[in-house]
Amino acid sequence: MSKELIRLSDCVVKFDDEIILDHLNLYINDKEFLTLLGPSGCGKTTTLRIIGGFQKPTSGDVFFDGRRCNDVPPHKRKINTVFQKYALFTHMNIFENVAFGLRIAKVPEADITRRVEEALELVNLPGYGKRSVDSLSGGQQQRVAIARAIVNRPQVLLLDEPLGALDLKLRKDMQVELKRIQREVGITFIYVTHDQEEALTMSDTVVVMDKGNIQQIGTPEDIYNEPKNAFVADFIGESNIIDGVMLQDKVVQMYGKKFPCLDGGFAPNEAVDVVIRPEDIDIVPVEEGQIVGTVTEVTFKGMHYDIIVDFQGFKWLIQTTDYSPVGAHIGVKIDPDGIHIMKKSRYSGMFGDYSSYSSEYDELSVDAEDAEDEE
Repeated sequence: MSKELIRLSDCVVKFDDEIILDHLNLYINDKEFLTLLGPSGCGKTTTLRIIGGFQKPTSGDVFFDGRRCNDVPPHKRKINTVFQKYALFTHMNIFENVAFGLRIAKVPEADITRRVEEALELVNLPGYGKRSVDSLSGGQQQRVAIARAIVNRPQVLLLDEPLGALDLKLRKDMQVELKRIQREVGITFIYVTHDQEEALTMSDTVVVMDKGNIQQIGTPEDIYNEPKNAFVADFIGESNIIDGVMLQDKVVQMYGKKFPCLDGGFAPNEAVDVVIRPEDIDIVPVEEGQIVGTVTEVTFKGMHYDIIVDFQGFKWLIQTTDYSPVGAHIGVKIDPDGIHIMKKSRYSGMFGDYSSYSSEYDELSVDAEDAEDEE
């Protein structure tokens, strides 16, 4: 059974009158890979700073191994941090960069040599000790920053958007590497990102945040397959989110038609949000369709097509290997296990309609994130 290592209890952070964290409660287990996921300004980096001791909560408590540590400074916590800007020392070679913390701790020279070599081996940079920082690629500099952080043998490693400066392919490679490193060193990783794919790829546990509140905590599979509200459903992957009415257990009504589903426990005729993932929709001949719509846009994505279909003025996204041309009338079928029912929330009605969808919007949002990262 996993042992609890860190607990945030009723933590509030206020700057002037602005609430950054709103009575946050969270526990993190020893040797867990936990990711704080959410949009800019949701409070994830502030949560990380509280754990690291760089920020004190306005109210509430932080516990490490059962002991309250609100007033313990960062250097006295068994925690190290890797930032997006790696902050390597350019006047030192790779070996000295990694050895820096050990020298401050006055570790014997023989132990320093052994531990630095072990750390460089772990991050797949054996034999790089004598190289200069400037001779390394961004991905290699990232590995050095990780080696420097783990060589001190912390109990916890905090990672604040560490892959944000890397290109897409390198980022994907490093996701796999970070998970491997975490398993091999056997320490707790607490990772901050706004990238849903990173969170799903690496984490044991994902904490989805918005506006200083935790929206959902769960495994990547739970978060994707059983989102708690429209914000989570939209933030984690693509989702069609439709207004529905739960007629009874396992029967939901959309567009005036009944659809079998697997969910229950709602009040009779309760208004609900219905989530249907784009990959869970089958295109069928019109006469076989549960509902019928018109194709308004088709984008080729390599492995599949993204097809936008208008159902009575609400646009759905369907991901399929079957091509349907713009203007085609199509039927769709959704299996009961492809329909997920959520309670109404303050996020209801804000997501799930692809009326403004196009690949250009994706590119615009990526450019905006890149610009934000550079600031």
